[in-house]
Amino acid sequence: MRRTRILTAVLALAAGLLAGSPPAALAAETPKAAVAADTYTWKNARIDGGGFVPGIVFNRAEKDLAYARTDIGGAYRWQESSHTWTPLLDHVGWDDWGHTGVVSIASDSVDPDRVYAAVGTYTNDWDPTNGAVLRSADRGASWQKTDLPFKLGGNMPGRGMGERLAVDPHDNDVLYLGAPSGRGLWRSTDAGVTWSEVTAFPNPGNYAQDPSDTSGYASDNQGITWVTFDESTGTAGAATKTVYVGVADKENAVYRSTDAGATWQRIAGQPTGYLPHKGVLDAENGHLYLAYSDTGGPYDGGKGRLYRYATATGTWTDISPVAEADTYYGFSGLTVDRQNPGTVMATAYSSWWPDTQIFRSTDSGATWTQAWGYSSYPTRENRYTMDVSSSPWLTWGAHPSPPEQTPKLGWMTESLEIDPFDPDRMMYGTGATIYGTENLTNWDDGGTFAIEPMVRGLEETAVNDLASPPSGAPLLSALGDVGGFRHTSLTEVPSMMYTSPNFTSTTSLDFAEADPDTVVRAGNLDTGPHIAFSTDNGANWFGGSDPAGVSGGGTVAAGADGSRFVWSPQGAGVQYTTGFGTSWQASSGIPAGAVVESDRVDPKTFYGFKSGKFYVSTDGGATFTASAAAGLPAGDSVRFKALPGGKGDIWLAGGATDGAYGLWHSTDGGATFSKLPNVDAADTIGFGKAAPGASYQTLFTSAEIGGVRGIFRSTDRGASWTRVNDDAHQWGWTGAAITGDPRVYGRVYVATNGRGVVYGDTAGGGGTDPGPGPDPTPTGACEVTYTITNQWSGGFQADVRLTNTGTSPWNGWALDWPFANGQKVTQMWNADHTRSGTTVTARNVGWNGTVAPGSSVGFGFTGEWSGTNTEPTTFRLGGRVCTRA
Repeated sequence: MRRTRILTAVLALAAGLLAGSPPAALAAETPKAAVAADTYTWKNARIDGGGFVPGIVFNRAEKDLAYARTDIGGAYRWQESSHTWTPLLDHVGWDDWGHTGVVSIASDSVDPDRVYAAVGTYTNDWDPTNGAVLRSADRGASWQKTDLPFKLGGNMPGRGMGERLAVDPHDNDVLYLGAPSGRGLWRSTDAGVTWSEVTAFPNPGNYAQDPSDTSGYASDNQGITWVTFDESTGTAGAATKTVYVGVADKENAVYRSTDAGATWQRIAGQPTGYLPHKGVLDAENGHLYLAYSDTGGPYDGGKGRLYRYATATGTWTDISPVAEADTYYGFSGLTVDRQNPGTVMATAYSSWWPDTQIFRSTDSGATWTQAWGYSSYPTRENRYTMDVSSSPWLTWGAHPSPPEQTPKLGWMTESLEIDPFDPDRMMYGTGATIYGTENLTNWDDGGTFAIEPMVRGLEETAVNDLASPPSGAPLLSALGDVGGFRHTSLTEVPSMMYTSPNFTSTTSLDFAEADPDTVVRAGNLDTGPHIAFSTDNGANWFGGSDPAGVSGGGTVAAGADGSRFVWSPQGAGVQYTTGFGTSWQASSGIPAGAVVESDRVDPKTFYGFKSGKFYVSTDGGATFTASAAAGLPAGDSVRFKALPGGKGDIWLAGGATDGAYGLWHSTDGGATFSKLPNVDAADTIGFGKAAPGASYQTLFTSAEIGGVRGIFRSTDRGASWTRVNDDAHQWGWTGAAITGDPRVYGRVYVATNGRGVVYGDTAGGGGTDPGPGPDPTPTGACEVTYTITNQWSGGFQADVRLTNTGTSPWNGWALDWPFANGQKVTQMWNADHTRSGTTVTARNVGWNGTVAPGSSVGFGFTGEWSGTNTEPTTFRLGGRVCTRA
């Protein structure tokens, strides 16, 4: 349905939005900062999916262990007990935001506790950092990182090919990584700690989607596309001798080494004219299967072939299920049934119309059947049923004519995997979700197999804007690719995204402060209006009209009473209207491309910002006047909002490290602004319910304060700040939008670029932000919650919440507990730790030492265990025993 994967941050990043001090980075010393901290519980507002899943990897040695990778939203591990996915890269911080793009993932079949991820989002200058290989010895609960001397492209063309990262199935200290950009093939011999180029490998690839693209995005050489080992040519502890490598080169696509990577040869007789998207080996039958397309995908591809290579004889066989002349798509998704190796499946990943196609063979590709066909065109006959009741928006609210159907079987179906332990389970990724079945072999018996989303927990939307009205739905979102949702419940998937019209991406939304049923949104659409209105709080919509020249959504603002609107679309200057956009008039005195907002009290007052200048209109947007305010950020990396209930009360965040950068406040309608001295840098601003006993609304920002990047809260107009996230919850780039909830104190909604809408609630019950406490050695009452969140053979992960139940604040804390069964802490976050005998001591780090009465602080760790893993029974703080929650 969607042919473009949203690059939410690209233009903003190029303009400098991401400039700022680095966050607490993986394996780096925790920065010290004189700011308070609160323990928050973080969840996603459920959407379930919403983006492209280019890779699914099952472990070959342990049942039910599987991983999924996304192009901009991190990696996930499958939880069999709940049939959900657990995010693994939420620790990635602001400075390393590009490491939320995962170009490949590899699960170790020798030691299933080990998993690796090759990360990096863009190979051009959109991503300021090089790529890296992350390695984990506890299934992704914690990671170590090795930076690479080149970039990786989790969101680049060709990202559905792979897997580019592979672990030797016999000597699991050996890994290979296929690099883009002409950087060749790389190898590690120490389990991913260090990497060096395989200089003997002869071909770094030469294919680019569009060599003339001056941005470097489509013109990058897609490089080495996959690595596959022939496990029949090795023994335990010795490097596998035969290795196959796919290359983005239409004439020289497949290479082989038979001496563990010392030398390499182009395989003779191979087909030419296509790119090898996948190479999957059936070692039992000696067959290497290859899926080819004429382009790199994931959107394009007009021709394709499937081939089988006999590893013993060198014979190539075209096993394509349709004649070349009949293909209008490429092949990519490719898998074999490890329990029945003669069974192979593949996808027509780029068959956009009328639907994707899945092919299945039970005789090594000699004959094929299809997931659907025509009984009599345009009537389709499907071998499957689909139930999307858990994610009903996957129908897109569409009513297509045959042969199209809704929901679609999929699109961009580059990942397809049969569970190696269960021939009945198959999962495949699309441009919006993961689908799966658990009765796949019904296909072979002439029956139907049941497909449903298997995506819960995997949240992949890119968020452009957020709103939390004082009545009606608690959350309205503006999203890339899927438009946005009205959440009446944060824990349930909405029934449908915004429709009538259905924007490809919603860029901005607003509601009338005094009439929250009136909502407006602006967005991108190939054909149709770029603006829409609702009079029932976003439940139903109708399109407005576009002024001449509009090419994109831009930003939009609703007057306080909903009687008028100001719109700053792409392609046209700022416009204003009364009513619901049946006609627009050009605003004067404000430049095109300005960001616009409304005063939340005066229905005729609107504000704008462009290139360091603040603009004010008091006549409903007809005319704007430039403010005399000076010292504001010179660029356009700015977001600002007017305070609900406070006429002319404006907060402005933004800037860049090479100029003004921070948070500003105006109480006179933008005539003057004062910069907050205690905020180093800020990129968003939002408001929530005032703290108990406070009269001013709570402020929230994604900012750098006290040398620490994070999500911060202030209940005293910015005089002091509390960090509400922690190093395990950073979500990469969070600079698009933030808002508190006007009905729930402490709740904050955070926009991410690929991890959906995350929201946090305070565990301490709220109140004013604590100041420094007088007692450096807490001895007052305390309460501890100890929760084992994950456990596996030899390892576990736990979260600890420490609550100050006394009457005095703490300024520094140290919590002790003994492990009864000899457990050991291997890594701890949000606290430092030492060990003496069986006793572990966790101490605060610089930013979370201050804990007010009634507030909590949290930390987590991974550990080792054997035999039993009994929870500690006694926790002591300053010599005093804490109660157990």
